[in-house]
Amino acid sequence: MKFRVIRLKTPSGAHSPYQVVEQLTGRGVGWINRYLDRDYVRRLADKSLYSYAHSLLHFVRWWESIHHTGDISLADLTESTLLDYVRFQSGLQRKPSASTINDRVAASDRAIRNEFPDAPGQVAHGFHQPFLHRRPMGLGRPRFELSRLRVKEPRLTIVPLSVDEVARFWTSFRTARDLAIVGLMLMHGLRSAEVLALNPQDVLLSEGQLRVRGKGSKLRFLPLAPETTQLIDHYLRLERPDPCSAALFVVLKGPARGQRMTPAGLRSLFRHHRRTTGIQLANPHRFRHTFASDMVRAGISLPALMQLMGHADIQTTLHYVQVSPQDVYLQYARAAAQCIRPQPRIPS
Repeated sequence: MKFRVIRLKTPSGAHSPYQVVEQLTGRGVGWINRYLDRDYVRRLADKSLYSYAHSLLHFVRWWESIHHTGDISLADLTESTLLDYVRFQSGLQRKPSASTINDRVAASDRAIRNEFPDAPGQVAHGFHQPFLHRRPMGLGRPRFELSRLRVKEPRLTIVPLSVDEVARFWTSFRTARDLAIVGLMLMHGLRSAEVLALNPQDVLLSEGQLRVRGKGSKLRFLPLAPETTQLIDHYLRLERPDPCSAALFVVLKGPARGQRMTPAGLRSLFRHHRRTTGIQLANPHRFRHTFASDMVRAGISLPALMQLMGHADIQTTLHYVQVSPQDVYLQYARAAAQCIRPQPRIPS
């Protein structure tokens, strides 16, 4: 029995557009689709539903290889079910990354708990041990959370682009549209999906503000740098086709002229300029990291940086903060010069 993820052609208001079905019969895997429908009703983004569906597809294929069915029952669940699933993935010849394993396990855990919320001593509660969690820097009240089965993820260190690399890459663009796109990533820290989702009414040029829809459709207002304001204004007045779609950034040439830029189109744009400039590390998320590093070096506070980047948790912001030994030395020297302390007497 094989399974696959399908996208419903005519999704209703109560069913997720993504469903997991048996490949031959087309019968849906009930416990998975009920979980996806619940998250759809909760208004999760389609991108999240797509990711959850594929994570659960991997789990149900593993489950079917052991139990010869895609359906789960309370009797088949044990406290080691998810642990066995982790062992299976870790034993593969081509091991998935730790973050992929954790995403799959978390989605499977939530879907099973949605199906069996009152399963005492089973997988729904087997890995959950309460622990006291204190917020970063001691802010707020401590809260109790549930620990879950997770594979340790290596800490990724993403080196920001240098001033020379940014200058070479940025000056390789020739249109105000492309320069504005890079500027929004470099000087405002926008994600590539946030840039592509912008509409003209989101740009408040007279007020120097930008309205951004982040993850979870959360709105945030960002200040617009004068350079970005000029680029966007130039693009709107002289380059943006008329008529065109409701998008801010649209295709300028070819049969798709006037249509919203796609993620594939943006990747192709950056790939071309990486090839022409030789700066292989230049990608949208690298510019976002560069923005965060520049802000920290300029002395911005972490709570302010958290708001600018659209993070829900300050711990996420800390992942973007890379402080070099030279930064530590310079900040120490600046702070030490401002300290007032008695001078030691040097013995003669």
